[in-house]
Amino acid sequence: MINNIRQSQTQTLPSYQWLKEQEYTSFLKKMQVYAQQLSQADNKEVVWFCTHQNVYTTGKRGINNSLGNLDAPLQLTDRGGETTFHGVGQLMMYPIINLKTHHLSVRNYVQLLEESCLQLLAHHNIQAMRDCGFPGVWINNEKIAALGIRVSQGIASHGIALNVNTDLAWFERINPCGTSRKMTNMVEQDVKILDLENLAQQWFQIFIALLKT
Repeated sequence: MINNIRQSQTQTLPSYQWLKEQEYTSFLKKMQVYAQQLSQADNKEVVWFCTHQNVYTTGKRGINNSLGNLDAPLQLTDRGGETTFHGVGQLMMYPIINLKTHHLSVRNYVQLLEESCLQLLAHHNIQAMRDCGFPGVWINNEKIAALGIRVSQGIASHGIALNVNTDLAWFERINPCGTSRKMTNMVEQDVKILDLENLAQQWFQIFIALLKT
């Protein structure tokens, strides 16, 4: 249950955009510019969904959890968290929203992101959970969704990555998010391969419903 989340009755809700496949470095710059414009009231809130060309990213502390040759670029970002993988078969959700407008603390917002993913997975008969002390979404001892955000001047960016039919071998090249625990995906949970755009639309509806709670 997410506590203390209040939505102004007059506040315009974020819009949905499906961006297909995005090269990460140029996408990161686009997201940074958009978030800065939103902080100056020069843009509207949005939730971007996309996949990325294969890339490893790490948080603003620059921790490199690689275990050998990565065979894909490693990109330093301005989010929290440690090294993870983004690529084919992984659905990214990037809300760029004003937490102050939605009366959300950072902790509440992280819970909201996790809850949206939990509800999406439950819709597909996957029983997932939180793991106290470890951000993200888990199935038993395996992570299915990784989370890393940035909040500056009340504006949240970055977001959450859900493994749909991701090739999990990419995670074997790193210590994902510094946990030394395995990753999983929706297909390993006996879910048929899903259309990512349709899945994105389902996830957006869940996210917006929670944001309005």
